[in-house]
Amino acid sequence: MQDNLSTSSFKKYSLFLLKVLLFLITLFPTIIFIGNTYSKASTENIINGFNKQRFEDFYKLPKNSLDMVFLGSSHSYCTFNPEIFDETLNTSSFQMGMPLQHPDSTYYTLKEVLNYQKPKIVVMEVYWDLLKNDFEFNQVKTLFQVLKNPSLKQEYIIKDFPLSEKLKYSINILKYQNDYFAYKGNEISQKIKNKFNLKDKVIEKQKGTEKYLSKGYVYCDYNMLDSEYNKTNQFKNLDGKNFVLSKVQKEFLEKIISLCKDNNIKLIFVTAPIANVSIDYIKNYDLIHNQIQQFANQYNISYIDYNIINKNENLLTNQNFRDDAHLNDSGVKIISNHFLNILKEMNILQ
Repeated sequence: MQDNLSTSSFKKYSLFLLKVLLFLITLFPTIIFIGNTYSKASTENIINGFNKQRFEDFYKLPKNSLDMVFLGSSHSYCTFNPEIFDETLNTSSFQMGMPLQHPDSTYYTLKEVLNYQKPKIVVMEVYWDLLKNDFEFNQVKTLFQVLKNPSLKQEYIIKDFPLSEKLKYSINILKYQNDYFAYKGNEISQKIKNKFNLKDKVIEKQKGTEKYLSKGYVYCDYNMLDSEYNKTNQFKNLDGKNFVLSKVQKEFLEKIISLCKDNNIKLIFVTAPIANVSIDYIKNYDLIHNQIQQFANQYNISYIDYNIINKNENLLTNQNFRDDAHLNDSGVKIISNHFLNILKEMNILQ
C-alpha cells in the first residue's frame, strides 16, 4: 500500500515537473521574440544627436592633442564653450558633457578619454541632483549608445552595475521595455490624433536656435519660458536639508580623483549656475554647497560653485538662461570668460 502511495506521489511530482518544463520551453521563445521586438522598436527612438556628434568628433581628434577636457551632465555642455578657452589660452579643449551624466558614467567617460588623450586639466561639473542616486540606468544607456569601447562597457556592467540592473541589461525584454513603450505610445497617440483629426494641445514653445557647433559644444539662444518662472520651475519646494550625497557616487568621485592623480591631471570641480529665480526658490542651498565643498577640501580639489559666485557678484540675470537650470549662449559667454580668468590665475596651462 505504501509503495502504491509512493509511486502515485512520484507520478504526480513527475507530471508537475513535466508541465513546468513544457511551460518554460514554450515561454523561452516567447521571451526571445518579445525581447527582439522591443529591441527593434528601441532603434526607432532618436539617439541624442548632439551627443552622437560630440563623440564622433572626439574619436576623430589626433591622439594626445587635448590640453583640457570638460566632463559632466548637460550643465557642462550648457556652460563651457571650448572655443572661448582655446582662442585666449592657445590651447585645445573639448566638451564631453553628456545628458544626465552621473559620476559613475563620468568615470568611465574619463577612462575612455585617457585611452586617446593626455589632458593637463579635467573640469568636472558636479550637479547635486545627480549625486543623490546610486545608479540611473538611462544615463548609462545614453553613454553606451556612443561609446565605441566594448571592453569598457563590459567592465562597467560587471564591476559597477547593481545585480538587478545586470539582469535587466542582459535580457532584452527588460532592457528595452521602456524604449518600446515610449515609441509605441507615441505611435498609437499619433494614429488616434490622425483618425479623429485631433489637434495637439497648445503649449508654450521655445523660440530660437539650438545647434551643435564644435568641440562638443551646443549653441542655444533660447530664453526661459514664462511658466518656468513659477508654475513649472523644478526647484520649488527644494530644501538643502534633504540633500544626501550617494555613497556610490561619492566612491566614483574618489575614483575620478585617483584616476586624475595617477595621470598627473589637475582636476577642478565646478557647479554650473541655475537660473536666478530657481536658486531663490531653494531653501538652505548652503547645506548642499557645504557638503560638496567639504568633500572637495578633503581631497584638496579646487571647487567653484557658480550659484554662490553669481549670488555674490551678480554675473547673470534670468535672461542668460535657456530654461530654469541651463544657460543660453549669452550666459555661456559670461561664465566661460569668468572661468577663463580663474584658470589664468591658477597658471596651470603654462
